Amino acid sequence: MSPELIGVLGLILLLILFLLKIPVGIALLVVGLVGTGLIRGWDIALLQLGRTPFDTAFSYSLSVIPLFILMGMVLSYCGLGRDLYKAVDNWIGHVRGGLAMATIGTAAIFSAISGSVNATTATVAKITLPEMEKFNYKPTLSTACVAAGGTLGILIPPSVILILYGILTGENIGALLIAGIIPGILQIILFVITIAILIRRNPDLAPARAEKATMSKRFTSLKPVWPILALFIISVGGIYAGIFTPTEAAGVGAFGAFLFAFVTRRLTFKNLRDSLDDTVRLTAMIFLILIGANLFSQFLTISRIPVEVTNYVSGLDVSPYIILFLILVVLFILGLFIEGLSIFVLTLSILHPIVTSLGFDGVWFGVIMVMVVNIGLLTPPLGVSIFVIKGVAKDVPIQTIFRGVTPMVIAMIVCTAILIAFPQIVTFLPELMRN
Repeated sequence: MSPELIGVLGLILLLILFLLKIPVGIALLVVGLVGTGLIRGWDIALLQLGRTPFDTAFSYSLSVIPLFILMGMVLSYCGLGRDLYKAVDNWIGHVRGGLAMATIGTAAIFSAISGSVNATTATVAKITLPEMEKFNYKPTLSTACVAAGGTLGILIPPSVILILYGILTGENIGALLIAGIIPGILQIILFVITIAILIRRNPDLAPARAEKATMSKRFTSLKPVWPILALFIISVGGIYAGIFTPTEAAGVGAFGAFLFAFVTRRLTFKNLRDSLDDTVRLTAMIFLILIGANLFSQFLTISRIPVEVTNYVSGLDVSPYIILFLILVVLFILGLFIEGLSIFVLTLSILHPIVTSLGFDGVWFGVIMVMVVNIGLLTPPLGVSIFVIKGVAKDVPIQTIFRGVTPMVIAMIVCTAILIAFPQIVTFLPELMRN
């Protein structure tokens, strides 16, 4: 068999393994090893299997991942989510639909700290759903807000998946993290507008709330939150200003999280143990995926598939935007059946060279790809975020949750279209940072 045919068969096999729920890292390792063995011989394949784990784990740039994860885990176990929700609720909770909007705001701020979709969704769901139920919010709206807000976790920095995108493609990680800020704010605005429209059409979704927090209570509620906002500004702002590298910013963030937890006396032995345990488990999973992705990428390179596909697509006499549209459709379809991280490691070695050869900015495409993968988090049959919420709200039918998130999915599609039409929204801050 030719290297190209072996490469195609390897891609098909990898897709099948993903659909069979084989762990992503294991699937990548198996396909990469077997494919390399068939093309170059088993001696070289086994040599790469021995070298790749060390070369990957030894990379200094990857230390940013466990540090940012540690920061998020420490703050999560110290009750940050409840403080955030209380603060946002005191400011806008009295508005009709204010609790729903506060849920979006809480998820946005919490996701900016944790950088994890599942952690954000689960934490915010446990805090906000009982509150909205107490004030007679309909489940279709309350669960939809939690699901939509949770997707901001892989867009607003520090986004682990954008960091992985940078590692897999060679794009500047600092620029990628900064690039997600304005799109994240735009998505929040569109979610809030969607909530307002839904409530205007059906006021029963969110009954009006009589009590209104006093100004004194509003400012008092910010007291436990402002150090966290300061921590975010220092770490992410340090990257933007060129004071820190992403790894240094992650170290500052992790140290600041420990300092905050210690000073506020929230750092119990159990919190410390749980946050370290979750950090190690998540980091190990991500590193296994990266090791597998590197081995798989080496296999694809010697199969010449990325080069052949890039040359073919670049030679097509069609608009680059038509090709981009087809790529996004493929990503959306994959998102219906495969988890987002798997999509990144499966497609980036092929898609990134194509997109950049068409003249699109690699950082901009990273944000667009995250937006499209985000949609898959809310759509059947996979809908990871939906099932996370279902695990918390056991009495709400899964059909009700899926029906409720439909307007939010439309808002996400609108946001993606805006970012495609006006790429400067994404590239503005990274260009300022470079200058």
